[in-house]
Amino acid sequence: MLWVKAFHIVFVASWFAGLFYLPRIFVNLAMVAPGSVAERERLLLMARKLLRFTTLLAVPALALGLWLWLGYGIGRGPGNGWMHAKLAVVALVVGYHHACGVLLRKLVANTDQHSHRWFRVFNEVPVLLLVAAVVLVVVKPF
Repeated sequence: MLWVKAFHIVFVASWFAGLFYLPRIFVNLAMVAPGSVAERERLLLMARKLLRFTTLLAVPALALGLWLWLGYGIGRGPGNGWMHAKLAVVALVVGYHHACGVLLRKLVANTDQHSHRWFRVFNEVPVLLLVAAVVLVVVKPF
């Protein structure tokens, strides 16, 4: 079980690293001057590759988490309300990941109208989600 837990932590940390950086690329895309085609294309390529890699990291993170929960029973049974809250946070992280994909498609199509300030705020969401998940797992407040 400790190997599964260790790799779960590694993949979650790696997944979040991608979720921290991808919106920073969106900030830069929102700030590209009109007519800077080469810069825009370079940033879009970086964003596409990072989203693809981040998605590949999310799959084992989620699978190993399910293994810990369903296979080893971590967070199951009475007195494990923290796990329900953590699963809600995980659902929000998956939703955020999906939103990044939607935003990237809009940026590629040049139909996104968000400002670089909006993307800066959007970039802080995974930090809050990670803090919530870690507190729930370590402190187990309920």
